[in-house]
Amino acid sequence: MTFTTAHMSISLDGFVAGPDQSRDDPIGRGGMRLHRWHLEQPQHDVDARWTANLLRPRGAYVMGRNMFGPIRGDWETDGEQWRGWWGDEPPYHAPVFVLTHYEHDPIEMAGGTTFHFVTGGIGDALAQARAAGDGDVDIAGGASAVRQALAAGELDELSLDIIPVLLGHGERIFDETTVNELELVETEHSPLATHVRYRFTR
Repeated sequence: MTFTTAHMSISLDGFVAGPDQSRDDPIGRGGMRLHRWHLEQPQHDVDARWTANLLRPRGAYVMGRNMFGPIRGDWETDGEQWRGWWGDEPPYHAPVFVLTHYEHDPIEMAGGTTFHFVTGGIGDALAQARAAGDGDVDIAGGASAVRQALAAGELDELSLDIIPVLLGHGERIFDETTVNELELVETEHSPLATHVRYRFTR
């Protein structure tokens, strides 16, 4: 059975991205503060362990269109051939299924990543990811994709890195989502984050 996960950094007031996301500020104003725990060097030992968990290989990934890039509307609106935020060799090294309302041919990248574009919603994207990959499926973000997976009851496990900052506004993952109960599996903390891993009870 394929295990479906998500791993998100979240502010104390519940935001996983700040307001006013743009090409120059893809995580929104203040959003980068949520990721200091895995970007700062040298890392605290606890943060290093959770970074390894965040980056461990998966069989396939699902992500929202905002996670893939800043282009809105029809893909050819401004003539740009956007290929993701990550350069020629994205870090996924596996099939990635991007949620979108607009059709797009697959984009094959170096290192084994191919972006596939899915117009049939979260259920369709997850079905394709589970069929294509050899291993677990991860919802890579952003907020909307994780919300959709939660609402559909499709997540088996959710890891949260709770950051001691208040963003005030931005993108949430728990709005309009009802989850009856979560089982606490693991928790650790460092000076930069409290890391918590939950499993969903069915």
